[in-house]
Amino acid sequence: MPGNEIEVPKELREFMLDGAEETFLGQKNGAKKQYRYGNLHIREYDDKFLVHTDKIDPRIDPMGHLVKDAPEFLIGLACGIFGGTQVAKFLKKKSNKSSISATLLTSLISGYVGYAATKKLKNYLE
Repeated sequence: MPGNEIEVPKELREFMLDGAEETFLGQKNGAKKQYRYGNLHIREYDDKFLVHTDKIDPRIDPMGHLVKDAPEFLIGLACGIFGGTQVAKFLKKKSNKSSISATLLTSLISGYVGYAATKKLKNYLE
């Protein structure tokens, strides 16, 4: 959510909300640590904090958070599964055997393309 984040330079103010919990949930985007305080997602970098509000707290409703705040992960996963199964079916038809490496590579590529395209569209629409 680059367009919706607030940057707080550490030189201006070193802060952390009482009750904010360090978490592994969320994309770190190069941050040293990240915290959650209700729907607030706080990333700590060497020189600043980046803060944004999620629609749904992933600690309470992980699936709802993926659907509302991070659909690029679900779409990337769906594209990876779809791309991999299509290649596996094609190879099975052609040679009566499947290639795990080709299927895996196709899954990874199609998953990444789905993720990246959705992320770009999401950032454009925000």
